[in-house]
Amino acid sequence: MEHLHPFISFSGNCEEAMNYYKNKLGGEILALMHFDEGPMEIPSECKKNVMFCELKFGNCTILASDKMPGTELTVGDNIALSIRTSNLEITEKWFKTLSEEGFVKMPLQDTFWGARFGMLTDKFGINWMFNCEQEK
Repeated sequence: MEHLHPFISFSGNCEEAMNYYKNKLGGEILALMHFDEGPMEIPSECKKNVMFCELKFGNCTILASDKMPGTELTVGDNIALSIRTSNLEITEKWFKTLSEEGFVKMPLQDTFWGARFGMLTDKFGINWMFNCEQEK
């Protein structure tokens, strides 16, 4: 099954923002992982920043993280459309077609969280993320 979710990037205040949205929208945080829980080398001042957060409210889901250390964040460009699938064939097809005339930021690749993941910006400047859950 395929799902489309907005993915918002923050400049170090993701956890505060997601708790704010949780309280205002009556939701529940289903996942919250900090950078120090992942395999990457992270500067000490960023270790407690959010690597991934999932907020559910009603039938809606918002995904979010703090920006990667060393990267810039521009408000307005900090929202991507995130497609979650369990079908690798369709994920690869959609990734390939949307990247035509666009820019691949991160090719589809296996990740430490057990998915194939990639990011691109399409020809209209829209940011996309693809996450295909792999069978365990």
